[in-house]
Amino acid sequence: MSNTHEFTAQELKYLDLLGERYPTIQDVCTEIINLQAILNLPKGTEHFMSDLHGEYEAFLHILNNCSGVIREKVDLVYGDKLSEKERSEICTLIYYPEEKLRMLKQEGVVCDEWYKETLYQLIEVCKITASKYTRSKVRKALPKEFSYIIDELLHAQPDEDNNQLIYHSKIIDTIINIDNGGAFIEALATLIKRLAVDHLHIVGDIFDRGPHADAIMDLLIDHHAVDVEWGNHDILWMGAASGSEACIASVVRNSVAAGNMATLESGYGISLRPLAMFAHETYGGSSQKEITMAIAMILFKLEAQVILRHPEYGMEDRLLLHRINYENKSIEIDGKTYALTSVDFPTVDRDSPYELTPAERRVMDGLAEDFNRSEKLHRHMQFLYEKGSIYKRFNQNLLFHGCIPMNPDGTLMRVVVDGKSVSGRELMDLSEKIARQAYFSPRRNPRKREYADYMWYLWCGKKSPLFGRAKMTTFERMFIEDKEAWEEKKNPYYQLYNSEEVCRMLLREFDLDTPFSHIINGHVPVRAKEGESPLKAGGKLIVIDGGFCQAYHRTTGIAGYTLIYNSHGMRILSHEAFENTEKAITENRDIKSHSDVFETQKYRVMVMDTDIGNNISNRIYDLTLLLNAYRQGVLVPRGRTKQE
Repeated sequence: MSNTHEFTAQELKYLDLLGERYPTIQDVCTEIINLQAILNLPKGTEHFMSDLHGEYEAFLHILNNCSGVIREKVDLVYGDKLSEKERSEICTLIYYPEEKLRMLKQEGVVCDEWYKETLYQLIEVCKITASKYTRSKVRKALPKEFSYIIDELLHAQPDEDNNQLIYHSKIIDTIINIDNGGAFIEALATLIKRLAVDHLHIVGDIFDRGPHADAIMDLLIDHHAVDVEWGNHDILWMGAASGSEACIASVVRNSVAAGNMATLESGYGISLRPLAMFAHETYGGSSQKEITMAIAMILFKLEAQVILRHPEYGMEDRLLLHRINYENKSIEIDGKTYALTSVDFPTVDRDSPYELTPAERRVMDGLAEDFNRSEKLHRHMQFLYEKGSIYKRFNQNLLFHGCIPMNPDGTLMRVVVDGKSVSGRELMDLSEKIARQAYFSPRRNPRKREYADYMWYLWCGKKSPLFGRAKMTTFERMFIEDKEAWEEKKNPYYQLYNSEEVCRMLLREFDLDTPFSHIINGHVPVRAKEGESPLKAGGKLIVIDGGFCQAYHRTTGIAGYTLIYNSHGMRILSHEAFENTEKAITENRDIKSHSDVFETQKYRVMVMDTDIGNNISNRIYDLTLLLNAYRQGVLVPRGRTKQE
């Protein structure tokens, strides 16, 4: 920029406000130097995970071992100095510092010498983990109670008389002598994990199937840098919190059918007792089978009511209850007749099959009230709205859970949403807008129910970008043995995404067609045991659903993926099944992971190449304008500065 600049009135107004933060010429110069230095650092490490489905223990362990990065750092520092067993001990201590310390104390291992040796080991691991960041960023990540001490220890340098090293040794001795070694180890372990992963992306489906989605949400809320691309299971819970009765019934049915009632009852305080009592009175029992039947029949009716209110959804083929032939114990679906395993549906009125009985209405009213009153549920859903979105553009990559609906010929499928015919990015944007209106619009809003209905559509609608299938066959799976009826035909997207040309077209739709851009997807489990690769279209698209949920382990042959994108390139880790936390602590068991580097950058990716770098560059431009305004005398510095 030239030294002479003609400032507009708007620029001067903005620069005057900016000058409040940088009141002198030297303040501006210092900040420009700092920001320019940050641009030339390696980019932070990003981790991508999807389809967690409530598998809390496995997710917690992968968060703690940072998808294997901690072990890599320990091996890098101590690979030729310590045995594998000793390195595993260090790793486990970093993963579970409080629990591991307690166990080692009980075994009589912990003493002053052990503390001293362990603290030095952790400091060395911490140094290498912090090496790619500015001292300022590391300071911001430091635990407050030990921030000054850790900062000193991380930057120890030998001098002529080793005075500084002696000084640091005395610090460690003091920590041990005042019985603060355990707390200091916990602080170092926390910092190492905090620095190992700069940003975490969860590409959808935190909820359902597994037992502790609520505990996963608590972990994510405490995470330093995370975003969530909503999956259809997430949007279902968000719809339930928004008041959609069809979503509420679906959440309850999914939880009961998966034997996962603890998440609802213990996690969110939603009582299933009235439903269990109703199941006992109506279906002759209150076991999982009868409760599932009771809520499923309520669900089928509520879904039908949504479909009848919205002919634009084009889902009349899912109105099934009136098609039942009770005499022949059969039903006609898509022009074919299937035998039913049961037609014992005592709550279905053949003349008005989609109306709830008074008893069913009381059950639903109670569930709706519990969902509305659950403080923890709404805290978690508000986090999903704050940190989440249907898609995200981040560092030239496009992240979304499900699909971008497409036609067989490779064109974008048009969908009628809120009276508009939309496709591609416009469909995603409008869907997200309605999802936010469903939760945040006031109850008195006459369109509140309409917005809530669309949340159910996003969960299972035939053209939903989060679902990606022509239909959800819940009824068929419950009452038809012929598995042909269970088929849920995928959107053509899931064939077309093997084409690099198609993926580039989709990236252009989101203004992201660069040589470094990728689509990062979840939702559909990769059948790794059958040789399927998570890499599609020559690596332009990566499917990272590797089956965290135990129910999918047989399908995928693995127990989840983590995609890692650091300054050197991209690699994907496939994880083997996690045993349990107790064995991880007592036996130093880690999750075995297999790494596949599939894209290496010719030149190291720096902060200047990222979204953060772009923001910093814009900030430098603004500060350069302010500097020129000061030097040209257009604005007067608010404080004293040295004459230049």
